[in-house]
Amino acid sequence: MKARFPQYLSSPYQILWFESDEIVMIFIAFILALTVGSYTWILLFAGPWLYRRMKLKYPRGFLKHLLVIIGLVKIHGYPDFFEEEFRE
Repeated sequence: MKARFPQYLSSPYQILWFESDEIVMIFIAFILALTVGSYTWILLFAGPWLYRRMKLKYPRGFLKHLLVIIGLVKIHGYPDFFEEEFRE
């Protein structure tokens, strides 16, 4: 039995044509649309589309950097994003 070896080791997981971070955006929009209703169903389509357009402008790892900039994730051993001066 042969084991399949991936062509690209660093390629992200994909479901259909969506990457894993886009799938998370779709699930969040779906849950929000189910709870709130009304016009929030538009987010199910517009959210991932806008995120993909924004993601193409930035280098890899954009979502991780975005979470640090927003302040949801803190990198230990480094100054905050909004620090203007850093002395070692």
